Amino acid sequence: MLYTALIIGLIILGSFLFTFHPKFGKSANGKRLDRIKQSKYYANGAFQNLSNTPALTEGHSTFKIFWDFFFKTYPNTTPSNQIPSIKTNIKDIPLNQDVLIWFGHSSYYFQLHGKRFLVDPVFSGNVSPIPNTAKAFSGSDEYQVSDLPEIDYLIISHDHYDHLDYETILKLKNKVKQVICPLGVGAHFEHWGYSANQLIEDEWYKSVALAPNLNITFMPARHFSGRGINRNNTLWSSYVIQSNDYKLYVGGDSGYDSHFKEIGDNFGPIDFVLLENGQYNEAWRYIHMFPEELLQAAQDLKAKRIMPVHNSKFKLAHHEWNTPLNTLIEQNKDSNNLATPKIGEVVDLNNHSQVFETWWKN
Repeated sequence: MLYTALIIGLIILGSFLFTFHPKFGKSANGKRLDRIKQSKYYANGAFQNLSNTPALTEGHSTFKIFWDFFFKTYPNTTPSNQIPSIKTNIKDIPLNQDVLIWFGHSSYYFQLHGKRFLVDPVFSGNVSPIPNTAKAFSGSDEYQVSDLPEIDYLIISHDHYDHLDYETILKLKNKVKQVICPLGVGAHFEHWGYSANQLIEDEWYKSVALAPNLNITFMPARHFSGRGINRNNTLWSSYVIQSNDYKLYVGGDSGYDSHFKEIGDNFGPIDFVLLENGQYNEAWRYIHMFPEELLQAAQDLKAKRIMPVHNSKFKLAHHEWNTPLNTLIEQNKDSNNLATPKIGEVVDLNNHSQVFETWWKN
């Protein structure tokens, strides 16, 4: 019994010490914390959604979620074959071309009005703080930081591991000019060696001029944040990037809510919207959309073109891996407005007639 107790004690001690690893980030303090406390979206020690947003849907429990995850088997949650991809030489794409390249899940690169953007990059191969867990599907992890050109603006939607990847952020340090992130997330970046001068860190409804004729506006999302035990000590955000003749919406992670209509009423029509479509579950439907809700959100946003993301790279829910795209195709009345590229395929942001294969059915 003494030996067993010693082993358990060492496991507990090791787990505790592991939480001090820099990958867990840093909580805000000093002037940043003072600024957080002054935000109208911060109350009772945490950031709040615009609408009441329970962590779990009524009738579901954390215990059942963990039980299902570890002890139940669900079919076809990972692909049986390698995910198809295209290896594009991104560095050779002329800067005057407005294009987007998806890296799977919610990571993508795009060029707009002569600026290079990178959104929520995850190139480490897993989305868990524990190594070799929640690993990328075979074939979906073909791109690395070395494949990227210099980045003008790195956009982070929130600080979850599948959107803010410690290993990737460290490797990007010498390639990124500026980081755009929600209030509080800058503490992670400074902890990881980025300078305060590199950060554009703000809260919802704040707009920043990035260049002549190019602005970005922080807008709400319905979600949550946190890299450890404490939740919602940093903000989560969606973004509208706009010029005189083009608007692009970065949705981040979000459950369906009235903020989509508000954004559509204020900024619509929006030329290109990126919305999450995958890793949903009835137990957490307040913070992640189902495919039919994505279509309603796109309608609320007055979207001209829709690109579904948050799928086809990591297993974070129990649905079949290709169900999100299959369901979206089945329920969407206008298939011509969908951009469903392979990983690495070049999407022309100005070509509304570009055709894509149903690669997930192969």
